[in-house]
Amino acid sequence: MKLENSIQYYCCTEVEDRFIYQAFHTGFSDYLIKMDISEDVFLARFFGPEGNRRENSFIAFDQDEPVGVILGGMKIYEGIQTMRCGTLAVHPEYRGKGISQRLFELHKEEAVKHGCKQLFLEVIVGNDRAIRFYEKLGYVKIYDLVYYTHGDLSLLQKPHSEFIINRIDFAEFKQAAGKSDYHINWQNDLAYIEKTNNTYYYSAMMHDCLIGCLAVSKTGTIHFLMVDKRKRVKGVGTQILQTAVEELNLSRISAGFPNNSLLEGFLKKKGFKKGDLKQFEMYLLL
Repeated sequence: MKLENSIQYYCCTEVEDRFIYQAFHTGFSDYLIKMDISEDVFLARFFGPEGNRRENSFIAFDQDEPVGVILGGMKIYEGIQTMRCGTLAVHPEYRGKGISQRLFELHKEEAVKHGCKQLFLEVIVGNDRAIRFYEKLGYVKIYDLVYYTHGDLSLLQKPHSEFIINRIDFAEFKQAAGKSDYHINWQNDLAYIEKTNNTYYYSAMMHDCLIGCLAVSKTGTIHFLMVDKRKRVKGVGTQILQTAVEELNLSRISAGFPNNSLLEGFLKKKGFKKGDLKQFEMYLLL
């Protein structure tokens, strides 16, 4: 029998990356969504655009076996110093032994030490055990994350208009995106987008005035789509999307976003289909 007092905890800077990956891979082996990714992909993604840092993350060992991990990353998120839980995973045979609780305590202590004012995470709707755990810790569900895809882009006809669509660089996009007036999820905010590879940026202009912008990956993931509220329902969003589809030779596009009824209505109108996956964004004020 594994005893709780045999568990030792370390900062992830103190261990080799292979142990971090092993704890993640084993902890998600029975997850609702298959997380069968390679070590290289895991490290590049979770310590890349996701924003986790080894010095803000912790791992649990039972002797030489990694049995749990919590990844943490900090940034100014919507004007507030925020610590995000990038993942919390515990070996199936070690659940219910207090490991998640202790990893979270270390996570929270790290956030307080660095002056964070809130903790943040995403959790899949339907993962009731995790949701109950987070609620017991004090997290509150604030936003719903939904996902849409479009697989028949021939239906996305570009309207005839006076808008001019240009390819721009990240600096220009960042300036344009700063005019957005809605909540943006962690994986689509500017700090995340800047770290992504193969992302392309577009602006929509009318009479030398910027009226919209788009960030989309080479694989068709829409990170950001914004149209000036005074120019909506005039074909700006459709034209900027269709331009990107043609230039990047996309066969499929997708988008994930929280509580944005205008964007959701636009995507539905353009033939996007809502997926089964849904997440909660949960917050804990410090």
